Amino acid sequence: MIKNIEIKISNENIDYFDALFFMENRVNQIQKKETNELIWFLNHDHIYTCGASANKNEILSNSKIPVIQTNRGGRTTYHGPGQRIVYFLINLNNRKKDIRNFVKLIEKSTICFLQELNIIATTYPDRVGIWVTKSKNILQPKEKKIGAIGLRIRKWITYHGLSFNINPNLKYYNDIHACGLKDYSATSLKDLNSQISVKQFDKIFLKYFLKELNNF
Repeated sequence: MIKNIEIKISNENIDYFDALFFMENRVNQIQKKETNELIWFLNHDHIYTCGASANKNEILSNSKIPVIQTNRGGRTTYHGPGQRIVYFLINLNNRKKDIRNFVKLIEKSTICFLQELNIIATTYPDRVGIWVTKSKNILQPKEKKIGAIGLRIRKWITYHGLSFNINPNLKYYNDIHACGLKDYSATSLKDLNSQISVKQFDKIFLKYFLKELNNF
């Protein structure tokens, strides 16, 4: 527990619907002041999720991987082994009631995390997410996406969050237009020749996220 925020670490794959059920119950409990806020690190098995703004044309082939319509914001993305999920169940009633800047907080935390690994990333106003432009002092020919963000908010309590590519099989992105974008590729720490364990990711990312959240 850190300053009334519970940190939950799950290293096994968590079923997506089980995670959604857990989050919705937890949001209700937070709203009733029955429990603390939560930051949850976890993994999902192979799935494609389609957010509130998704278009059916973003799924490009009849894959055997389940396609799930979900209630988060955003469009279509992939989850699977090698990708770390961070769900943020944060009560903005106690902070700034500003979801746009909360998204920026997640982006900044991720960018600072990457900078510690000598990877330069940025954001773009027309594309939510975290984009790598330079790795180990080598410029990317074109920016690639390493992290996707999709949130939902209920009575100013956030849930869902960040998916970050540590070492997933990137071929699964070939069957979708991730986040509705046709002309951009995904990357990962492994793809950028950066080796880091899940435990290290959780620890370093949490350090930057809590620093930013303390000022929010």
